[in-house]
Amino acid sequence: MKPKIIDGLPPYPPARKISIPTDNSGLHLVLYQYPTCPFCCKVRAFLDYYGLSYDVVEVDPVLRTQTKWSDYKKVPILLAGIGDGKYVQLNDSTVIISILKSFLADPKQNLLDIVNCYPPLSYRESDGSIKMEIQNRYFLMTGEDGRKGRTKEEIMDEVKWREWADKKLVHVLSPNVYRTTEEALQSFEWFSEVGEWDKLFPTWERNLIVYAGAYAMWLIGKRLKKRHLLKDDVRLSLYDELNFWIKQLKKRNTKFCGGDKPNLSDLAVFGVLSSIEGCQAFKDALEKTNIGNWYYSMKKHATEHAGSNPIGI
Repeated sequence: MKPKIIDGLPPYPPARKISIPTDNSGLHLVLYQYPTCPFCCKVRAFLDYYGLSYDVVEVDPVLRTQTKWSDYKKVPILLAGIGDGKYVQLNDSTVIISILKSFLADPKQNLLDIVNCYPPLSYRESDGSIKMEIQNRYFLMTGEDGRKGRTKEEIMDEVKWREWADKKLVHVLSPNVYRTTEEALQSFEWFSEVGEWDKLFPTWERNLIVYAGAYAMWLIGKRLKKRHLLKDDVRLSLYDELNFWIKQLKKRNTKFCGGDKPNLSDLAVFGVLSSIEGCQAFKDALEKTNIGNWYYSMKKHATEHAGSNPIGI
């Protein structure tokens, strides 16, 4: 399946533009997102850390008006300019990050050639449903220059922890953030504040998102608790995963999973976790685990675009 090429941007103005003066990548990026979606936060953590400029289009999580143009309905969606007013559509947070990192690690490559290295593969589950998987999602497509200084073991370790963030850590978040109806509503009020929904959407639409969304996610959180076999007190499952992450950092005796500097696994875990920073679950986690030092160090690195210099952009 060929990448989807968009001729001109859809008619939805960006809510804000993140402009980094040192960005010489030549990329024009437009991110369609929910402000506190863990996977959207993961993409933003990557873009911020590597000092890439991008526009943000906030998507109504109930009506999803801003993604009507796309056959792919999930977020994040990233449109990347390829010249002549055309954009290639990139879907799935992990694939977006792998594609962009492959380009930054070896910018002599053509972006479309990199995208073609991540083909979607459809398959049928035992229940007869059709599933879609993207091949090579956790791997970078670079030449020898892009892999310089990295061993096979280091590459596979990064893949392992990126996958852990997607398949383990992320699944303890929703049941914790929406643990009770009160916490669910408080979380959505925070989402509204972060996303500036009162400025972007009419009052009726903003209220629909907050109240209908909070109730729906409270119900979904209960189902997710059962599906992922979380403990009766879901906070304990959250603490377990965060302690597991901190424990493996201690074994390495390094500041980050990537050593002295964050790698893609650090950014994945940080990005996913940043989605709940304003929620009670995060405040409780700071008190009950030692995640704070690593987390705020990662936040400083992302805010200061600390990854921009080593790759020369």
